[in-house]
Amino acid sequence: MTTKDISAESVAREFVTSHGRRQFLKASVASTGGLMVNFSWLGTASALSSNKDSSPFRLNAYLYVATDGEITAMVPNPEFGQNVMTSMPMILAEEMDANWSQINAKQAEYEPADFERQFTGGSQSIRRGWQSLRMAGASAKQLLIMAAAARWQVSTAQLTVKNSVVSHAATGNSATFGELAADAALMQLPQSIVLKANRDFNIIGQSQTNLEGQNIVTGKPLFGIDYTSEGMLIAGIVHAPAFGKTLSDADLTPIKNMPGIVDAFMVESTTPDYVKSYFDTSAFTRMVAIVGEKTWAVIKAKRAVKANWEGIETHTEKLNRFGTLTEITVPGDLENSAGHRKQMEALLNSDLPVLRQDGDPDKAFSTADKIIERTFFAPYLAHNTMEPMNFFANVTNEGVHVAGPLQAPAMISPWVAERIGVSQDKVRIEVTRMGGGFGRRAYSHYLVEAAAISAHVKRPVKLMYTREDDMTNGIYRPTYMVRFKAALNATNELIAYQVDGVGVPEHAVHGDRFPAGAVEHYLARGGAIDSNITTGAFRAPRSNFMGASEQAFLDEVAELAGQDPIDFRLALFSRAKNNPVGDKYDYDAERYAGVLKLVRQKSGWDTMPENTSKGVAAYYCHNSYAAHVVTTRVKRGLPQADKVYSAIDCGVVVNPIAAANMVQGAVVDAIGNAMFGEMTFTDGQPDKQNFNQYRMIRMDEAPSAIDVSFVKSSVDPTGLGEPPFPPMFASLANALYKQTGQRFYEQPFIHQLQKS
Repeated sequence: MTTKDISAESVAREFVTSHGRRQFLKASVASTGGLMVNFSWLGTASALSSNKDSSPFRLNAYLYVATDGEITAMVPNPEFGQNVMTSMPMILAEEMDANWSQINAKQAEYEPADFERQFTGGSQSIRRGWQSLRMAGASAKQLLIMAAAARWQVSTAQLTVKNSVVSHAATGNSATFGELAADAALMQLPQSIVLKANRDFNIIGQSQTNLEGQNIVTGKPLFGIDYTSEGMLIAGIVHAPAFGKTLSDADLTPIKNMPGIVDAFMVESTTPDYVKSYFDTSAFTRMVAIVGEKTWAVIKAKRAVKANWEGIETHTEKLNRFGTLTEITVPGDLENSAGHRKQMEALLNSDLPVLRQDGDPDKAFSTADKIIERTFFAPYLAHNTMEPMNFFANVTNEGVHVAGPLQAPAMISPWVAERIGVSQDKVRIEVTRMGGGFGRRAYSHYLVEAAAISAHVKRPVKLMYTREDDMTNGIYRPTYMVRFKAALNATNELIAYQVDGVGVPEHAVHGDRFPAGAVEHYLARGGAIDSNITTGAFRAPRSNFMGASEQAFLDEVAELAGQDPIDFRLALFSRAKNNPVGDKYDYDAERYAGVLKLVRQKSGWDTMPENTSKGVAAYYCHNSYAAHVVTTRVKRGLPQADKVYSAIDCGVVVNPIAAANMVQGAVVDAIGNAMFGEMTFTDGQPDKQNFNQYRMIRMDEAPSAIDVSFVKSSVDPTGLGEPPFPPMFASLANALYKQTGQRFYEQPFIHQLQKS
C-alpha cells in the first residue's frame, strides 16, 4: 500500500563544501535535478594520529577508519532506546558504501564545534540529522576514492566502491578502506559531493540488528547508573516535601556522624541572577546534600534528615524561551488536584483567547440540525523512566567533567557553567545511554545538582535519585481539559466545529491542526493556569492529550452522523485536500488519509464480524502520521486491548525492524498511560511516590499482537518516537466503547471500568 509522495524522488543530491562553519550558505537546484546545499561543518579532513600502524584515522567528525578496516561511527544524539546508535551509523554506512559488518558505533561526547543539534527530543534526531549524516558518509567515501586515485594515478571517475573496497576495473587494482585510510585522512575535500538516489540504497530500508544489542543483554556498563570513577563518592539529596515549599534550615550534625557518611550540607543549584532557559526547570533549587562511601549509607542518612521547610512567596521568574525573554508567575500556594480541576472548569467557561477562526461558528451552531458537545480530562502523569535520575560530576581547578544520561546537553551547559563559575568551554559533558527518557531527561537539573555537590566536597561524586526522589521532584505531564462542540446539517455533514482547551500550566490546543481546513465554520481557543508544580515535555507533548480527546470525540460525531468512523474522517481529508477552508493548516491531508487507508486494509476493518469490539484513530504530530485499529478482549473481568494494527507514514524508514519496535513500544506505553497513568496532588505534595502506588501496565495487559505497517515513501525521514503514541489512547477508548457501551471522557480509564 502506498500513497503519493509530496514530491518526486530526486535523481541525486549534490552538496558543496566550504571552509566556513556550519551554515547553509546557498541552496539551489543542481544540474542533476537534486538539491545543492553549501555545507561547511566538514571543513578539511586531517589525520587523527601520525601512528599509521595502530590508530584510527578521522575522516570527519562522524567517522574514523582503522587500518584493519573497522569503521567507528560517532553518534552525536543521545540514545535512550530509539535506536540512533544503529540507525545513524546505517545512514553513514549507506553513503560510504561500507561493509556493514565492519561498522561499530560510539556515543559522541557533547562537542558543539563538531556536531549540530546534539539533542534527543521532538522525534527530530533522524529528521534533523538525515542530510548531515549522509553528507558525512559521502564525503568520507570521496576522500577514500581520492586516496586510491592518487595511489594508482587514475581518475576518480574510473573508480567504484562496494563493501568498503575501492576498485579500478581497468587495471584490476583494489584497496580496502583500511588500506586507504591514512592517505584519505590527509586529503582536501572536493568542492562538491554527490549523494545517492533513494532507489540505490542498500543498507537504509533493510532491517539491521541493534549494534549495542549484545552489550545490552550481557549487562555491559552502558548506562549512566553504571558509571564509575576512581575516588568517586555517592551523593543523595533531600528536597522539600511539597511544591510551594522550600528548605529553611536543617541540623545536619547527626547525619555527618552516621557510618559511611563523608559530609552533609545545604546546597543551592542556582545563582541569584541566573535566567533559566526552557529546559532549566526545577522547583527545588535549595536542598540538603548527603555524600557517602556507599549508596545504602546515603539512603539511610537521607531518611534520618530532620529539616525545616517554609512556604514560598508568589513571584515572577525570567525565562529564556529559545532566545525570547519572557516572565512567568510562580504562585506561592500549596496546590491541589481538586482545586486545579475547578479552576480549569471555570476557565473553560470564560472568554478564552482565540487561536483560529474560520467562517461564522456561532451562526452555524444556531442553525444546525444536530449538535454534540463533550468535555475530556486528563491528569498529571509522571515519566517514571526505568533508570532513576543519576549523574556523575567532578569539579576541579581545570574545569567540570560530568557524565550521565541526558537528552539535551547543549541546553544544560550554560546552567552548569553559571553555577560553577566557569566558561562553557570548561564544561565537558560525557553522554551515556539512557534507561528511558520520554522528555524527562531533557530537564537536567540533577546534572547541575551533581556538579554543585562535587564543587563543595572537592571530590568526584555520582548523584543518585531514589524512585521517590524522582516521582516527587517532577517533571510531570501537565493536566488538561478540553471541550469539543460539533454541528451537523440535515444531510449529516460536519458544518461547524469548536475546540476550547485549558490546562495547568498550559493548554493543549493546536489551532491549525485537523480538522482545521476541513470544516467551513471552525473555532479554536485556549487558556492556561499558573502553577508552581514543575511540568514539561512528556512523550508527544500536548499531542498526547489532544490526539486522545479529539479522536475519541470524532468517533462519537461519526456515530451521530450515522457513518463509519474511517469513512467520516476520509471525507474530511478529502475536503481539506480539494477545497480547504482558511489560509493554512499544518498537515498533509493526503498523507493523513493514507495511513487510515493502510490501517483499514491491514486490519481487515471492513470484514471484521459485526460484533467485533474495535476502535480506530489517526493523528498527525512531529511531522508524521499514525493510525491504529484496536480490538479488545475481556480478561479477569475487565476489557483490555487484544490486537493492534498500526499504520505509520514517517517518510523513509531507515531501519524497519527498529522502527516497528519503536511503534510497538509506543503502543504499549500509550495503553498503560491511558488505562492507569495518574498523578494527583494534595497541598502541593504528590500523592504517589513509588510503583506500589503509581500503576504501570503489566506484561499480561499488553496486546497479544501488534502488527506494524509503514507507508512506502521517498520523503525524507520525519518523526517516529512520538507520533504513534497519541492516537493509541483514542483507538483504545473507541474500542472500549464498542465493548462496554460507555464512552470514556477521563483518563485513566481504569476508574470507569472498575465502576461498571
